[in-house]
Amino acid sequence: MMMYYSHNNYKSWHFLPEAIREGKPQYERAFGISSKDIFEALYRSEDQMKSFMGFMDSIWNICGKDVIAAFDLSVFSTVYDLGGCSGGLAKQFVSVYPESTVTILDLPKVVQTAKKLFITDEKHRIAFHEGDFFNDPIPEADLFIIARISHTWTEEKCSQLLNKIYKSCKPGGGLLLVEVLLNEDKSGPLTSQLCSLNMLVHADGKERTPSEYSKLLTASGFKDIQVKATGKIYDAILGRK
Repeated sequence: MMMYYSHNNYKSWHFLPEAIREGKPQYERAFGISSKDIFEALYRSEDQMKSFMGFMDSIWNICGKDVIAAFDLSVFSTVYDLGGCSGGLAKQFVSVYPESTVTILDLPKVVQTAKKLFITDEKHRIAFHEGDFFNDPIPEADLFIIARISHTWTEEKCSQLLNKIYKSCKPGGGLLLVEVLLNEDKSGPLTSQLCSLNMLVHADGKERTPSEYSKLLTASGFKDIQVKATGKIYDAILGRK
């Protein structure tokens, strides 16, 4: 995680003043590559993709169990982790809920790398589905997970994804959203504010408050929105269909 920050995030932060003045990401200034499609930029080479996947894997090794155990998710047997990357959070899920199966939906090159380097056997009860969740159909499931995904995008893009998820969610199913949350008055926490600045210099998104996420989920049709603070970096929000 620290190696990834050192080689990637740090360089973009050199242009924080420009990001604040212009209100837009500085990835192109830092790396000479457009961040219009942020994941295309992040996966600009195989080594860069492996670096990012290792970064995500380390995050969920440290923090994954806290967000997975924030709610009782044992009633959900078929789970789709959208943008599940290395499978770090999926592994945490099946360790807490051994009766469930998790399918990781991610880009083909990400899936192939995850199979090769991060999930190398069948014992984890983890399956894979190659696709782009914005442009390809999302299969039906009891529970969908979007972890560190929605903070990357504008409200419009978030709503587009949440509407697709709602249509694919089985009645009685749910959506688990995992993000860094800001206080309602945006006075902190400091880590959340820094993460939001990190989104400013890298992408079109931002960190949000619980009520902002609840509003997005409700607008897409989800009800009974619950928010659980874990006391760690990442918190969990659950909406039901």
